[in-house]
Amino acid sequence: MALRTGGLEDAARISGSILAADGADARAARILGQALLRLGRAEAALNPLQQAARHTEDPAVETLLALALIDAGRPKDAWAPLRAATARRPAYPPAFLELGARLGEAGRFDEAAEVFEAGLAAAPDAVVLRVGLGHLCLARNDRAQARRQFQAAQAAQPARRDAAAGLASVLALDGDHAEAARLYRQALQARPDDAVLQIGLAKSLLELGRRDEGEALLRAAAGAGPQLAAMATAALAATPRGRMFLRPSAAAAYLCAAA
Repeated sequence: MALRTGGLEDAARISGSILAADGADARAARILGQALLRLGRAEAALNPLQQAARHTEDPAVETLLALALIDAGRPKDAWAPLRAATARRPAYPPAFLELGARLGEAGRFDEAAEVFEAGLAAAPDAVVLRVGLGHLCLARNDRAQARRQFQAAQAAQPARRDAAAGLASVLALDGDHAEAARLYRQALQARPDDAVLQIGLAKSLLELGRRDEGEALLRAAAGAGPQLAAMATAALAATPRGRMFLRPSAAAAYLCAAA
């Protein structure tokens, strides 16, 4: 209850006391790991999760251990618990998602695809894996396969925000900005303050000639932080309207001046 309602300190304290009495309590280890990771205390999560992983074969514990290792600056040590978690049955889709995503980030695309496909073979209804595979295909610039994966995810769960956003990205790259804009708007209904989605929608609106709407979205996104400001500037500079700016700094100055 504490974890679900945002009482992370209470969740960590209660689950920690349970683990102190029984280090093999996988449920308590899962709650403690989630609470500490959300509190930004990855180092503190390592010992209880390692202890629980030694005494159980719980893929959720192993996946949380891998995430704690990554957040603690030990990404190389995360491979073993992730691979162990993907070997468990019944299949635990988040383990396949994390392993596939990490392999993709490392540029090991073929291995990542094998992980996603193995996860889908073991858990065919795990739409999150289809979305993950779609993003992997997009990173490889296999837009046709990415489109198929996102469309299949949308067919299975029409309200799924990440599937709509992923398909919108593919459509925008293929030049279908009207449909991309519709899907970005659909995704923003679930998360209206998502600056990355706002930037995607803005780019499509600018390509459609809807300058005022697009620039308003870019200005809002640019105010969300330096990294997002850089993304908004790059988005403006890449559009027909933005190409009038000879330097990215000029596009950035325009967005800030209009804000």
